[in-house]
Amino acid sequence: MSRFILITASAEYERTIRASIAPLSGSLQSFQASYLPESPEAIIHQQVGEQPEVLILGPELPRDEALKFAAVMDLQYPEISIVLVAEDDGELALNAMRSGVRDLIRPSADMEQIRALVERASLAAAGRRRGLAPNTAERPTTEGGRVIAVMSPKGGVGKTTVASNLAIGLGQIAPMSVVLVDLDLQFGDIASGLMIDPDFTITDSVVGAASQDAMVLKTYLSLHPGNIYVLCAPRNPIDMDGINGEHIVHLLHQLRTEFQYVVIDTAPGLGEHVLATLEGATDAVWVCGMDVPSIRGMRTGFQILSELNLLPDGRHVVLNMADRRTGLTVQDVEATIGAPVDVVLPRSRAVPFSTNKGVPLLQDGSRDAAAKGLRHLVERFKPNWEGPRKKLHRRAVVQ
Repeated sequence: MSRFILITASAEYERTIRASIAPLSGSLQSFQASYLPESPEAIIHQQVGEQPEVLILGPELPRDEALKFAAVMDLQYPEISIVLVAEDDGELALNAMRSGVRDLIRPSADMEQIRALVERASLAAAGRRRGLAPNTAERPTTEGGRVIAVMSPKGGVGKTTVASNLAIGLGQIAPMSVVLVDLDLQFGDIASGLMIDPDFTITDSVVGAASQDAMVLKTYLSLHPGNIYVLCAPRNPIDMDGINGEHIVHLLHQLRTEFQYVVIDTAPGLGEHVLATLEGATDAVWVCGMDVPSIRGMRTGFQILSELNLLPDGRHVVLNMADRRTGLTVQDVEATIGAPVDVVLPRSRAVPFSTNKGVPLLQDGSRDAAAKGLRHLVERFKPNWEGPRKKLHRRAVVQ
């Protein structure tokens, strides 16, 4: 079986592609032609074993014919990612995405860029293949994926750290099927925490073509090496004035139809954007520190949202920076907030180090105690996860 297929009339471009994807496992089959076959079957029937993952359409192919061919290929073989080699003239990206093209590669792209794009397309193909398999446990429901709001009435409790690691952990379960959204519109720092320099932010995503077409919206997302997509907060805090609650509700609906998991890092408190997030959230991860103001703030938040009927069905309470030297216990926290603590993250020097490095704990395979707790949190969102037995959380201790 050839994992990659290339159609190009240029022997030189074929050599470039072969050299670019050489570090990736799997072989490349090339068809030297300046035209396309009448149907995708002409290519697929020449393959032995399983179907290929990525089809690369070379730069010499007529653009309109390439888009038509891609549309038919996407309809008949949706598990194969299509990559088109062409310069984007401003309209091509939209037309290509509507035709089922996964990515665009500039003809002048270097080998590293080509390899990254092809690998991304391959991961997407693997994710779609799992989603199309019968009886798969990871297939999203007809209503869409899970929308997970990471919440905290108080700031400074590690909410962004929890959200980033949760998204990375879910990305290991469902590669390319997770999007992390920074909805701290005034002072969000997901971009800096993950060392991302985004071309677009949420400001661009709630207006224009992106708000009308989910495929266009996906082109506005930033790709992270942890196999997740990221939608970053506005570059300028003033830009948040142009984003209202209705924008957020519509945005989350769009993302939910395209991704298996939508992880949202919300702003502290219960402002308009947070309440709009909760309207569409299936789960809420509540993060509190081991201090009295944070714990009491969570209790008040529960009470207010309960009165507003905005508490999501899935509730997950995370006690962060836990330290028994504070004089409090897990039982003290539970008694105050009136809910069980599901995950305890002990205070750890590895957490600020990973933040400063821009690499979440779950991305670098850390064995730190905090990383272990974060993995427990991720496991709660696996499709086949069954909740702990009653009062099992009482075994949690603060180190």
